[in-house]
Amino acid sequence: MKYDCLIIDDEKMLADSTAEYFNLFGVNTAVSYSASECREFLKENTTGFLLLDINLGDGSGFELCKELREKTEIPIIFISARTSDDDQIIALNIGGDDYVQKPYSLGVLLAKVKAMKRRIGGEANGYFDERLSVDFDKRQVIVDGKEVKLTALEFKLLSCLIKNENKIVTKQELFDEVWADRFTGDGTLNVHIRKLREAIELNPGQPKYIVTIWGDGYKFVGGKR
Repeated sequence: MKYDCLIIDDEKMLADSTAEYFNLFGVNTAVSYSASECREFLKENTTGFLLLDINLGDGSGFELCKELREKTEIPIIFISARTSDDDQIIALNIGGDDYVQKPYSLGVLLAKVKAMKRRIGGEANGYFDERLSVDFDKRQVIVDGKEVKLTALEFKLLSCLIKNENKIVTKQELFDEVWADRFTGDGTLNVHIRKLREAIELNPGQPKYIVTIWGDGYKFVGGKR
């Protein structure tokens, strides 16, 4: 079978709950609880990337990574409860693509995984970073691991800004794209922008995603953590 993600972690409850969470949000995920199980899994299945714990009951995640790197360039995100900076340096030097510290936020990890999935070409259209996940196809917005409900018009406005990421979108362009032929004005737009900021910004009073460009319009600034 083909999966999006394989989790290799001997903490069974954590691995299972993480896989369940990923599957809930459209990331097809399987679990192996040891290095040997991972090897057997990969004989009969494929996966887009790995979530690999450094400490495994039957070996080291570092050693497993080195072994896999001899055969494949599959992306690998290391996870670990160890706090040494040396571990992160080793992980990245031996072929890891990212490193996540335990205990991790499922929402933050999901955003990383979705970003990875998008980079390798299997993700639906949208925007994904460590805080914010916007899936255009599913009309779904997740902020810090929690789903946020937007009205159809709010989602359309957010989508329009994201599709023009890091570009200024004028008020008139927003009126034409989002409200079409319906009459609207600055007041209505301002209210919807405020509601979007309240929904997705860490501090709506000092927005990092939806930035006002005075005299021109608005800009969605990507890559904010």
